[in-house]
Amino acid sequence: MKKTIGYNIESDVKAEASNDKNCPYTGNVSIRGKMFEGTVVSANMAKTVKVEWETMVKNTKYSRYFKTRTRVAAHNSDAVSAKLGDKVLIAECRPLSKTKKFVVIKVISEANE
Repeated sequence: MKKTIGYNIESDVKAEASNDKNCPYTGNVSIRGKMFEGTVVSANMAKTVKVEWETMVKNTKYSRYFKTRTRVAAHNSDAVSAKLGDKVLIAECRPLSKTKKFVVIKVISEANE
């Protein structure tokens, strides 16, 4: 059963009922906090992907900007199933494990093969 997650997100979630309790659409995880867009850089773990995005940070002493890279682990349910190189939207949720505090909401664009 597909449920609303509280945000106006148009996603093409697969309609089959998954047994994943950590899925934001079919499970018991509520979305709260910030949302980020990033690229999947690793998809080798079971139901987990590593998502990375870059931000520009200003160094006030030298009045220059430099790039920083943030890399987090996110839960990848069967309903979304992001793959390596995909651009995804992730959202903050309750801690799902020691390192996972985000969940993949939707795949924005597929990876170019």
